[in-house]
Amino acid sequence: MVKPKIAPSMLSSDFANLASEAERMIRCGADWLHMDIMVLSLFNHFVPNLTIGAPVIESLRKHTEAYLDCHLMVTNPLDYVEPLGKAGASGFTFHVEVSKDNWRELVQKIKSKGMKPGVSLRPGTPVEEVYPLLDDENPVEMVLVMTVEPGFGGQKFMPEMMDKVHTLRKKYPSLDIEVDGGLGPSTIDLAAAAGANCIVAGSSVFGAPDPAHVISLMRKSVESAQTIS
Repeated sequence: MVKPKIAPSMLSSDFANLASEAERMIRCGADWLHMDIMVLSLFNHFVPNLTIGAPVIESLRKHTEAYLDCHLMVTNPLDYVEPLGKAGASGFTFHVEVSKDNWRELVQKIKSKGMKPGVSLRPGTPVEEVYPLLDDENPVEMVLVMTVEPGFGGQKFMPEMMDKVHTLRKKYPSLDIEVDGGLGPSTIDLAAAAGANCIVAGSSVFGAPDPAHVISLMRKSVESAQTIS
């Protein structure tokens, strides 16, 4: 049985106090800290936004031993493996849509830098596209199913994405399956019932009067769903 992992999204934190926000989330019971890495340039336009990069990861690592779950929304993830490995990233999740030609090299390099490789898919991408990366002799170790379009926080949860989660859980019982986008008290039960065990939550945690209660509620939902299944 896969362990529940609750990962507050630092995209929703107070960036001026990132270290203290990270410490607060761990105190509240978070297992991971989810770091969204997006870059916008003439050559990198996966999403129209700019957020955390390797220098921020390196700075944050000096203040926490937490698992830094890095989700790269970039068109050239291979270029970021070495910088993020040096910076202290724990997990490196890239998008299948931009890695169809070099994912084997990418996975190997991620592992060689001591990070856990994961693959993500946007809402419009068929789940079957990640199967080769899971069935390979050197597979990814997590699949992130986006439940909103990547790039911005605060979007509405897309329940139709739970079919992908259910399919993955049935095919890969011991896989870490992460969901990201619109997760909170009103949507966690759907994700947990479908088989998600890694839960990314931003505004529902950081905007709550009692973040610890929200984190605990989501963990209990995942545990309850696993008991039922």
